[in-house]
Amino acid sequence: MIEKTFMSVSGQIAVPESVAFNAVSLRDPELILLVPENDVADPEFSIVVPALNEEITIGEFVAWCKQGIAAAGISAEIIIVDGSWDRTAEIAVAGGARVLKAPKRGLGRAYIDAIPYIRGKYIVMGDADCTYDFRKLRPFVEKFHAGSEFVMGSRFKGSIEEGAMPPLHRYFGTPLTTWILNVMYGTKFSDIHCGMRGITLDGFERIGMASQSWEYASEMVLKSVHLGLRTDEVPVSFLKDAEGRVSHLVRGGWSAPWKAGWINLKAMFVFGADFFLMVPGLLLLLIGLLPLCVLAFGPITIGGLTLSINSMLLFLLASLLGLQLFLVGAIAQTLYDGIGRRRERWLSKFSYTRTTVAMAAVFAVGSVFLLRFIVAFFEHGSFDKNLIESDHQAVFGLFLMAGSVLVFISMLLIHAIALYVPIASNRGIK
Repeated sequence: MIEKTFMSVSGQIAVPESVAFNAVSLRDPELILLVPENDVADPEFSIVVPALNEEITIGEFVAWCKQGIAAAGISAEIIIVDGSWDRTAEIAVAGGARVLKAPKRGLGRAYIDAIPYIRGKYIVMGDADCTYDFRKLRPFVEKFHAGSEFVMGSRFKGSIEEGAMPPLHRYFGTPLTTWILNVMYGTKFSDIHCGMRGITLDGFERIGMASQSWEYASEMVLKSVHLGLRTDEVPVSFLKDAEGRVSHLVRGGWSAPWKAGWINLKAMFVFGADFFLMVPGLLLLLIGLLPLCVLAFGPITIGGLTLSINSMLLFLLASLLGLQLFLVGAIAQTLYDGIGRRRERWLSKFSYTRTTVAMAAVFAVGSVFLLRFIVAFFEHGSFDKNLIESDHQAVFGLFLMAGSVLVFISMLLIHAIALYVPIASNRGIK
C-alpha cells in the first residue's frame, strides 16, 4: 500500500494514497488537519469528537453522524480529534470527516486543541465508539435553534441499553456526583457525566477550558453555571460497546473508574470552592460572634455553667475563622465569576473608601478596648478579679482589630482581582 507521510513534532502521520484529502498546515507544530475532498463548506454545526484507536467503530460512527445531519436538515462538519496509532484517521477521512491529528494527551486537551478549527456556530460532542446514537441529532438542533447555549444529554431521561453502563456507574457513581453538584450549585441536572452534549462556539470559547483529562466534563458543566448559559437537557440513547471493542475505562484497569470519579469530584470542588466557604463561614461567624458580644460585658452563668474568659477565646477563634471563610468565599466568587454579576456585587459591598473608613473606625474601637485592659493591668500590677471586665472587653477588642484587618485585606484582593483578572465572557480562546 502506498502512503502519504506528513511530519509533526509528535511524529509521522501516514495516510494511504487511496484516501483523498488535503493536509492543512497549522500554527501548532504538533497538530495536522486532514481535510477530505468532499468537505462541507460553511457549516452551521460542528460535531467534535476525540478518538483513540477506534478503527473498529469510527467508520460506522461517521456514517451515523451523516445520517443524523441529514435527518435534522442541517449543514454540519465532523471533526475527529485523533491521537491514534491505528487506522482511525484513515477510515474517518475516507468517510468524509475532518481529522485533527494530535498527540495522545487527554480528552479535555483534545477539545482545547480543536477550538481554533471549529467552523460551526453550534458544537455537539460525544464519543467515537458508537455508544451515543448520533443518528438522533434533532433534539440538540431544536434546542439550539430555540436559544439554548448549553444542551446536556441525559441517559437517564433517554434510554440505556442493557449492559451499556456498569452497575457501579449507573446506580452509584453518576447519581451520587450529579446529586453533589446539584446541591452545591442549586442546579437540576440529571446526568452530569453524559458524554453527548452541545454548546455554542461562543459559550465554549468563554468557558476557557483548562482540564486536560476526564474532568473536562465537570468543568464544562460548572463553568456553564458560572457563566449563566441558558441550559437545557435532552434525552439520549446510550448503547453498549460494539463487538470486539473494549472501553477505555476497562482498558485502564479496575482503578480507572475510581480515578475518573475522583478527578471529576476534584473539578467540582475546585470550581465550587465558595460552597465550602460562604455558608459554613457565616454559620461559624454567627455561632462565635453572638456569645462573644454577650460575654464582652462579663461572665455569664447558664444552669450552673459559667462562661468566662476561656469560653471567649474559643468564641473568638470561631468568629475569626468564620469571618475568614466567608471573605475567602467572596474572593473566590470574584475570581471565577463568569459574567461579572457577583464581582460587581462584591465591589459594591466592599467599596474602597467606605470599607477603609469603616474598618479604620472598627480597628480604633478595638484598640481602645485593648488599651483599657493594658492600662488597668499596669495599674493593678497583676491579674485579679478587678480586671475581669477589662479582660472580656480586651478579647472583644482583639476580634474587632483582627476582623477589621481581614476585611480590609480581602477588600484589597477583590479590587485587585477586578483590575487584573478579566471576566470569563471577555477572555475567550481565539
